[in-house]
Amino acid sequence: MLLLFTVPPSYFVDATFVSTSCMIGAAYTQRAPTTRQPRLRSVVLGLASAAILYGIFYGGAWLVSTYHPFGFNSASEASIYSLISSPANPVYLQGAVLLFDSAGYESFFRGVLQRRLRPRCGIMAAPVVASLDAVLHVATLNPLWVGATFVTDLLWGVTYHYGGTQSSFTSHFVWDIAIFILRPIR
Repeated sequence: MLLLFTVPPSYFVDATFVSTSCMIGAAYTQRAPTTRQPRLRSVVLGLASAAILYGIFYGGAWLVSTYHPFGFNSASEASIYSLISSPANPVYLQGAVLLFDSAGYESFFRGVLQRRLRPRCGIMAAPVVASLDAVLHVATLNPLWVGATFVTDLLWGVTYHYGGTQSSFTSHFVWDIAIFILRPIR
């Protein structure tokens, strides 16, 4: 994962495919993937979770643009958006990156890490895993990205706790598409 944050921005898409391939591979070695028909309850929970998360980010963007906490402004967010939704990346490539990213993160962070912590920690596995991912994002040197990672991972962890991987994947992918392609918040 650190590869994502240390390569030049022009290699971010390639690094994303490498990093998420490693996460999917690691998840696969931990347990055989199961293919199940999507359950309506799981998809609805994922869609609701994505909508809640989008609302949180909408409110957060308003707070940042209005009050500039800790000196943050819209430029702090621009670097995050530019990596994926760059005009240099056609929409089909952006969608593929976001699909692969969602599959990789959810299979590894929820399907491996949170699943293993859940018997000992219960729902508290969600903030533990979210903290781990946020710490990895410190390499971006962007405090807003670190905080945003914690918030998204926390909500996806809670979504996973109540609805499983189908729910957290649905939330992650739909939120990614909304925030990076359909209706970016800037």
